[in-house]
Amino acid sequence: MGRVKNRGTALFIVFITGMIIGGLIGILSISTFVSYRLDQDHEIITELKNTIEDKNLRLEKLEESINQQKIILKEIQVELVFEGNEMDAITLEKHIKEKYVKLIGKEVKDIDIDLIEAIIDRRIMKVNGKEYQLFVEKIHLTDILRIWIEVKILE
Repeated sequence: MGRVKNRGTALFIVFITGMIIGGLIGILSISTFVSYRLDQDHEIITELKNTIEDKNLRLEKLEESINQQKIILKEIQVELVFEGNEMDAITLEKHIKEKYVKLIGKEVKDIDIDLIEAIIDRRIMKVNGKEYQLFVEKIHLTDILRIWIEVKILE
């Protein structure tokens, strides 16, 4: 390699190189920040879509049984004891609620608690290539069905 004869040209080359490296570092840091925010927004959107689906199903079932004066099941709430990915937890909760959606609108006295437990207890679900085993810890049934489920990752 030849030596640069003019000191001004050498400084110009160093300046341009510094600008290029600075620009690349800036682009990488902004890209990282934007992708992090995008992931957060995607989780929120998924959770809101699931909430809308649950509300619509609940509304349909309630409209079907509006003329009855009996205590009916209006809502299903799932509480997961889970130490994993938030997206997997949202997906598991959605699938669990789908298992019980047929109970919405039914009279509470006609619902069998043992059957509710048997539907999910010790079930293995696959989400995003991972297997999870579900264990029912507690069930509370009024006009709202609340189920506490412990989730363990199978390896």
